[in-house]
Amino acid sequence: MAARLVRIRLAEVAAQAEVSEATVSRVLNDKPGVSEATRAAVLTAIDVLGYEVPAKLRPRSGALIGLITPELTNPIFPAFAQTIESGLAARGFTPVLCTQTPVGVHEDVYVQMLLDRGVAGIICISGQHADLGESVDRYVNLGRQGVPLVLVNGYREGVEATFVSCDDAAAMELALTHLIELGHKRIGLAVGPRQYVPVQLKVEAFKRSHRTAGLPDPDNLIVHALFTVEGGAQATSTLVARGATAIVYASDMMALGGVRHAHRLGLKIPRDLSITGYDDSPLMAFTDPPMTTIRQPVLEMSEAIVLALLAAIRGGNTEGRELVFQPELVLRGSTGRVPLTGSTLAPARLA
Repeated sequence: MAARLVRIRLAEVAAQAEVSEATVSRVLNDKPGVSEATRAAVLTAIDVLGYEVPAKLRPRSGALIGLITPELTNPIFPAFAQTIESGLAARGFTPVLCTQTPVGVHEDVYVQMLLDRGVAGIICISGQHADLGESVDRYVNLGRQGVPLVLVNGYREGVEATFVSCDDAAAMELALTHLIELGHKRIGLAVGPRQYVPVQLKVEAFKRSHRTAGLPDPDNLIVHALFTVEGGAQATSTLVARGATAIVYASDMMALGGVRHAHRLGLKIPRDLSITGYDDSPLMAFTDPPMTTIRQPVLEMSEAIVLALLAAIRGGNTEGRELVFQPELVLRGSTGRVPLTGSTLAPARLA
């Protein structure tokens, strides 16, 4: 019976890694004659299937992994940090969290500090790689040094790393389709600064969705602001003045600013103004009204981030690879049918 169980395990791993059972056996027994890429594929398959990697094949116990994030005031970043840290710790790594703030330590400084401490790899969420105004040379150099690297949100060419992103274009299509079905034609977009990759992708998809729906060019309904509550409020003021009956925000934090400013203007949500966020941060179901938003699949993305870094540490080829995850529209109470003069209409059906 024991031999049969082992054979089934070998067959499952072989199928997952797309190699022979003999190759799986050689990797598990640490035999020579297997390329690093194949070895990485087998070990990654073992992880994906939930099997325990033999102790002799595991990384050095307590190996450090650098996790660089933006400031943790935006709830989506603690959500990523928590799930990624848990995934790393479960596989024998020690995460080192490095948090950036507008006037704090720069990403480059964090990277050098991590390298000085001999980290086994680095994960960077929404970092300099997402800013088209920044050179990718820093990441190219890390690749040349053999530093395993995973970059989250914002693909750039020419970097030897795995990129993990949520599909920004699909997110805009989901939000626009929903609002158009509710009768909205004056739909605003509140996004961050122009130079960021996710921002450009969202803007392009926003315009494309308008064309597909036969709506007028939305250029005067696109406002760039900071990814903050204050930025959302500023964008809302401009978009309401331009006649928007619904606004799509590029982050839940901006959407919260939109709700607050709409209340100051005496507008009722969703009777007078429909609002959709982006991220589905943990508290969005408890706002007043509960926030319709686009959910990033944080758990699935975090697992992919950890497995991608693991594959890179084991020598897998990661050059120019992008893993794109599909978002989900979460319907709550902040979107409703387009307001009509003298009429109060019910909000959209809730999920």
